[in-house]
Amino acid sequence: MGQTWLILFVRGLTRPRPIRRCPGNSLSYPRVLLLNATYEPLRIVSWQKAMILWFQEKAEIVVTHERLIRSFRSQYNAPAVLRMKNYIKPRSHRSVRLSRDNIFLRDKHTCQYCSKKLATRDLTLDHVMPVSRGGGKSWENLVAACHTCNRVKASRTPNEAGMPLLNEPTKLKWSPTFDIQVKFEKVDSLWEPYLDALMAVGF
Repeated sequence: MGQTWLILFVRGLTRPRPIRRCPGNSLSYPRVLLLNATYEPLRIVSWQKAMILWFQEKAEIVVTHERLIRSFRSQYNAPAVLRMKNYIKPRSHRSVRLSRDNIFLRDKHTCQYCSKKLATRDLTLDHVMPVSRGGGKSWENLVAACHTCNRVKASRTPNEAGMPLLNEPTKLKWSPTFDIQVKFEKVDSLWEPYLDALMAVGF
């Protein structure tokens, strides 16, 4: 299958028309999560780029939308997740800026004491070792907490308050997963299993 035919095929496609919205999917136009051969997220690509990779047999479609991509003679389910057949060496990891939003992202907007998942407005930062007792501002000493747990814990350590942490706070390094989460506050629900897999190990 020649490159010229591929380009003509993509140009000949009409704008995808959804049959119905996928549950939890807030996207109005399909973008595609591109995975490495090892199923690690690499980047976001357009549906046109995804179709070219698929027709060139460089990638396989892992998950599709219910909406369709139509050409003059054929129709295809729009890809949602694509996996490269050959391993692509990812970019080197780099530091992630320490900030309130990035702490919330690391902790998945979940209070690290009561395990409630909350909106940003309902969360605050808690110092594991209180500032009044020498606790500093660092990845290892800051966690997401609801306002109630923050008040109850007060100037005590988690052990003193009898409030064990849900997860040990760690420093984040850059990864494709983090970059995707930052760029798209509400990612496609069909991507979440592949993003959560890396978030769970702290990337």
